[in-house]
Amino acid sequence: MDMTKKEYKKYVAGLAKPSPLGADLFNAFWVGGLICALGQLIMNGFLALDLDKTDAGTATSASLVFLSALLTGLSVYDNIAKLAGAGTLVPITGFANSVVAPAVEFKAEGFVTGMAVKMFTIAGPVIVYGTLASVVYGLVYWLTKVL
Repeated sequence: MDMTKKEYKKYVAGLAKPSPLGADLFNAFWVGGLICALGQLIMNGFLALDLDKTDAGTATSASLVFLSALLTGLSVYDNIAKLAGAGTLVPITGFANSVVAPAVEFKAEGFVTGMAVKMFTIAGPVIVYGTLASVVYGLVYWLTKVL
């Protein structure tokens, strides 16, 4: 089949299912907001237990990572992501999901060669570049204080 670029675009457009942009945006908005509201409720709970704001924030982050990893392991997070799309990419829960999902998927290949290796397929570059950026930031901060 010999087609021009214009004909090919028309062909693909005819096969592609139109995206319900309004519904996708709405679902991303309310699910992302719900995740953030849950985080705020968890933080308020830790603050009510007399943790200072820094410790409550740390405990909240750890709780959200745990919940996200648990829901990913139970295949619930995937269903939420199908509904909400980008709304589940709230940074800490999306990162936890990106670490756990490949580990769960490849656990049949073994602990080291399957789960441990695949766990950092997506998260590895984020960790490496995040660490590198923090070192560079720390050096720049130190140099501005010393000079």
